[in-house]
Amino acid sequence: MKYQTPPHIEAYLLAKKGAAKSYPFGEDVVVYKVMKKMFALIGDIGINLKCDPDEAIIWRSMYDGITPAYHMNKEHWNSVLLDGSVPEDLVHKMIDDSYHLVVNKLTKKDKERLLGGFKT
Repeated sequence: MKYQTPPHIEAYLLAKKGAAKSYPFGEDVVVYKVMKKMFALIGDIGINLKCDPDEAIIWRSMYDGITPAYHMNKEHWNSVLLDGSVPEDLVHKMIDDSYHLVVNKLTKKDKERLLGGFKT
């Protein structure tokens, strides 16, 4: 059975321009991508998000529900529990940051496609 992402988190992830979900690692893991680049991965109880290495350390020191991401580059990815131990507004901020870090690394051509040809 596929893991069910909390509806409010799924809606927030999929509201990102160009966001799409897939199950490349099986039915128990949901991956959210922009332009074929992963910005979030959700497993049984948490979400893995790309992060600035300095911010990653700060969030981990402030919340027990934020840890280095399992099976990911622990310098650049955090796991965040979705059990209420991390405030939802912070989860949203971390999703936003992850998305923007990935978009900023896209090629110029992919950025233009994503943004509809508009330059930023």
